[in-house]
Amino acid sequence: MRLLIFLLACAGLAAATPAPATAPAPAAPAAELSVADAVVLGLVEGVTEFLPISSTGHLIIATHTLGLESETPLTGRDGQPLWYKRPSDRNPAGEPLTPKLAADTYIVIIQVGAILAVVLLYWGQLTSMLRGLAGRDSNGLRLLRNLFCAFLPVAVVGLLASKWIERHLFSVGTVIVGLLGGAVLMFFAEHRRRRWSGVGREVKDPADLFASQALGIGLMQCLALWPGTSRSMVTIVGGYFVGLTPAKAAEFSFLVGLPVLAGAAVVKGVRSGPAMIEVFGWANVILGIAVAAVSAAAAVKFLVAFLGRQGLAAFAVYRIILAVLLAAVFYL
Repeated sequence: MRLLIFLLACAGLAAATPAPATAPAPAAPAAELSVADAVVLGLVEGVTEFLPISSTGHLIIATHTLGLESETPLTGRDGQPLWYKRPSDRNPAGEPLTPKLAADTYIVIIQVGAILAVVLLYWGQLTSMLRGLAGRDSNGLRLLRNLFCAFLPVAVVGLLASKWIERHLFSVGTVIVGLLGGAVLMFFAEHRRRRWSGVGREVKDPADLFASQALGIGLMQCLALWPGTSRSMVTIVGGYFVGLTPAKAAEFSFLVGLPVLAGAAVVKGVRSGPAMIEVFGWANVILGIAVAAVSAAAAVKFLVAFLGRQGLAAFAVYRIILAVLLAAVFYL
């Protein structure tokens, strides 16, 4: 709830900086992303990426609130249109460059900050996996195998469905559905975990999972392709289902997130990264990544401690409250 109030308050302060009257250097962006916009989006990404409340859903809400959804075609300083995809024989109309296209790319690229946070916090596990590849750490090799099994399903489905998802599911309505559906799943998983706790079913470490169990978590992770569901949530719930403790389920979720987030950032960067830079420039893109890294590190530490004491129920309640507020604001 505090996060939503903070976003709305920051959104009121964020305003685009008008272009100067004199001609700037050629490298200047075609449109402005204010410092306030960059900080808000970086905070939202960092805080929500690893909490089970949906970073994509919150970022869609944030870009909507900040007014970054304009589909007005942009023009260069010479008055000529800027293109995301230039007109061709197959597509005579082409696809003009818009602020919305740049913003959709921005909220994926700043995930790099969340990646950096996990790399620093879980450097020991990462080096263990590297030693496993060299045949010097069997525990690290098993962990690497399990991460690969959990990553594979979402990588395949995500690559096949990413364009369709971007066209049809990036809306406030789909976020509301994802928030509510995820809350129901979380209540069920938490009830099931508490019921079976202490009966000898707990797995001590993610490296101790069978490959089939890790693959099952990966299949569940595909649910997170629906905006508002939360990749972190479904992997933590999947960890519950195979017997991981809350803290270990969260740890596995963070590590699985590394290839998932990196893959998404690379694919999006290749497809539309140059267009994003042409619209927003470099400075605030780097600022958003830095803010996301710091806030993600804090969120990771908070989540591990909180899950050990309280479990998922509080986050499920937050999701329901947020979904109701969004429905009231946008549809009533």
